[in-house]
Amino acid sequence: MARHIPSLNALRAFEAAGRQGRMTLAADELNVTHSAISRQIKHLEAMLGVPLFEGPKNNLRLTEAGTTLLSGLGSAFDQIDASVRLVADTEEGALDISCPGTFSMRWLIPRLYRFQAEHPQIEVRLTASSRPVDFDRDGFDVAIRVGDPPWPKGGEVVPLFPEQTGLVLAPPLLQTAAGDFSGLAQLHTRTRPRAWENWRARSGRTVGTGPRLDYEHFYFMLEAARAGLGVCVAPWPYVIDDINAGRLTPPFGFTDSGHHYVALRRERRNRKASLFCSWLQQEAEAFSAAHPVLR
Repeated sequence: MARHIPSLNALRAFEAAGRQGRMTLAADELNVTHSAISRQIKHLEAMLGVPLFEGPKNNLRLTEAGTTLLSGLGSAFDQIDASVRLVADTEEGALDISCPGTFSMRWLIPRLYRFQAEHPQIEVRLTASSRPVDFDRDGFDVAIRVGDPPWPKGGEVVPLFPEQTGLVLAPPLLQTAAGDFSGLAQLHTRTRPRAWENWRARSGRTVGTGPRLDYEHFYFMLEAARAGLGVCVAPWPYVIDDINAGRLTPPFGFTDSGHHYVALRRERRNRKASLFCSWLQQEAEAFSAAHPVLR
């Protein structure tokens, strides 16, 4: 069945004008003149036989037909953009990275400026996620994850570093507790429900604590620990800065959790993802060398 698609330039002009709300802004976005945008939209209206905008020139509004067309074009251009990026192999443009939110905030983002300085032509777009990645379903170029093999199919594994976890709490609490944590709240996060169980099994320690408090996100739990609301189990990369600054203290050091941080890259290589993963490995090696784990 043949597709009846108007001029792509006309559709792009209309989509930009409809999304931006003004033809001058659409012209700036597409690097053309205001009159060029206006001509393309008039051509599209004539072809479709319906008006797409109404009202005075200085206050144009989408008609019902324009609103309907814009909603479909937005998703269509997003799909075109995603399809193009899947096959494009350049050292410029967008690079989509999926990464656990707290790892992004505590480890990746503070170092990302170095990658951007080396590769200003690459736009790194971060999405917070810890769920198993599916490269057939998801549009990510690289997914950073912590866990164990087997890793998802369709991705090349780039090892970063092993994970160590330990108990951490605010220094004033440690002084008050004097080694007895039975009166301190046991802080948990729903994203790692077995963290305490895993730490006890790996460390061989049985530490009594007070009531259990659950937080929706890892970052909230760490903030609660810093605020002196209890004691939690946390990975070394997430708390090294707080420990160095004296905001948190680890009474028993850190123990291997059995998990590993890795970057998963699409099997079909592209230059942007290769550059990012090479940089990521270098940063991971430098971090491990500069911050030996407290045992």
